[in-house]
Parts: sequence; C-alpha cells; structure tokens
Amino acid sequence: MQRHLVVGLGNPEPRYAGNRHNVGFMVVDRLGDDARIPVSRSKFKGVYGNGDVGGVPAVLLKPLTFMNLSGESVVPAARFFDVPPERIIVVHDELDLPYGKLRLKIGGGHAGHNGLRSICNLLGSRDFVRLRVGIGRPEKGSVSRYVLSDFAAGEETEWLPDLLDRSASAVRMALAEGPRKAMNTVNAG
Repeated sequence: MQRHLVVGLGNPEPRYAGNRHNVGFMVVDRLGDDARIPVSRSKFKGVYGNGDVGGVPAVLLKPLTFMNLSGESVVPAARFFDVPPERIIVVHDELDLPYGKLRLKIGGGHAGHNGLRSICNLLGSRDFVRLRVGIGRPEKGSVSRYVLSDFAAGEETEWLPDLLDRSASAVRMALAEGPRKAMNTVNAG
C-alpha cells in the first residue's frame, strides 16, 4: 500500500497551541495518539511521525514554519517520502464553514488561506486533498485576531473533542477508502 502524507496546519510556539488557526495541529495530534505514532521527530522544518493510520502507511507532519510558510515544510517531506500531491492530505481551519462542519475536498485554490497558498506555490500543484475544519467567522472585528485566538469557552470548547474525533475519523476514511468515496460520507454531515 502506498504511503500518504497527512499535514496539520498551525503555528508553532505554546502561545498558539489552543488557537482556532491550530486546529490542523490538533487533528494530527489526535491521529498520532489514536495510532500510537509519536509526532516528535524533527526534520523538514517541522515535526513528524511515521507509521500506519488505520492500516495505511502514513507520515503525520506538523510544519513549524508558521502558517504562511507551511510549504517550506510540506514540500521537502513529500519529496523525501516520495509522496505525490494526490496522496497529501492537508488539515486546516476554514472560516467559511460554520464551527464544527467538515468538508473534504480534492484540489482547488487557497481561498486566501496563507498556509494553503504557500503549499500550492511551492508544491507547484493544487491537486492535494484538504480537510476543511469549520471554525466559523467572527460576527465583528478582525479575522486575524479571531483565528489567532483560542476556541471560545462554552460550546466551542465543549464540542472541540468531538470535532477533533470526527476530523481524525474523516482523515482515516480518506486514507482507507480514497478521498472521492470518503467525500460522500464526510460532506454529508
């Protein structure tokens, strides 16, 4: 079975750990915990772990380059592990989806997401798979302040463990069944 690269987007440094923008890191950590793959080896301007996720060989990667330079980590890892764009799954926050909604997508643009923009530009392809994790939009105020703030106390933090579980499940489904088939289930919710 061919190896995949699963990338969670986020920002390094402890002060960003609980931010909405770091939900990709949180999902990769959940996948690593569930599959007993420590995401702790340093290389490719990030940390990664290598093993089987639901019986599928996968590298789990968290770029430590800051969001807008994510491609500087993703591209070297993809080259090193010989993973073509269509076997890369990028997990990222999505302002244009209500909190808790998930959408699996193959290819497309970056929609203003700086992490995706960096990956598209440096990879030279938009053909990778994305798991878009809905964080909603702020009703008012700065979008950048919103994404760089922690999930709100109350419903958001109460529902966060479920959101991470469903996101990890969506990635496992995309790996096991292929993204096209998994889209039917993931995007129906």
